[in-house]
Amino acid sequence: MFVSLLLSKLRAYLRYRETVHELSRLSDRELDDLGISRYEIPGVARGVA
Repeated sequence: MFVSLLLSKLRAYLRYRETVHELSRLSDRELDDLGISRYEIPGVARGVA
């Protein structure tokens, strides 16, 4: 039970990091096309993870 919870948290964190990384690589124009401001990236990534 504890191990599965730990693995679940780890997977969510890795998804968060990957999402932040990918969105950070986009230009401001590309982010604007998606309706995301640069300061919103961590919040969007938390929503995905």
